[in-house]
Amino acid sequence: MKKYCVGIIGSESCGKSTLAQYLAKRYNGILIPEYAREYMENISRPYTYSDVETIARRQIQELETIQNNPASSETVYFFDTELLITKVWFEHKYNKCPDWLIEALHRYPMDVYLLCYPDLEWVPDPVRENPDIRMELFNRYEAEVQALGIPYYIIRHC
Repeated sequence: MKKYCVGIIGSESCGKSTLAQYLAKRYNGILIPEYAREYMENISRPYTYSDVETIARRQIQELETIQNNPASSETVYFFDTELLITKVWFEHKYNKCPDWLIEALHRYPMDVYLLCYPDLEWVPDPVRENPDIRMELFNRYEAEVQALGIPYYIIRHC
């Protein structure tokens, strides 16, 4: 087996974290938790463009560490969100995205994406903010994955 990266993406409140945790446990893989949530829960003010840059840089650092670690060559990594979501978030919230993030998205591609369909009931929490545009975001994520040419599967709630 080789090093394999699975990006679990989708709009807010669609089961990404639960799926990532389940798959990492089921396949004895490594879970890369959602850093954006951790970061946002630890600031006591509205987030800024600079905050999203900090999140993106941490995501890139995680990808660099995995790619440059020879000990990780026989491992499956399950990313509970990753750079593609951050790119779309920059574009949605600020109408722009740093070039360095786009370059990193191509430099550290996922092997496959699992795109969660927004068919679960919205569960509000302090870091979620867009219950009414989940389908719009789903469509943007799908278009981004297609543009990257990376295989993906749509995951629906059963």
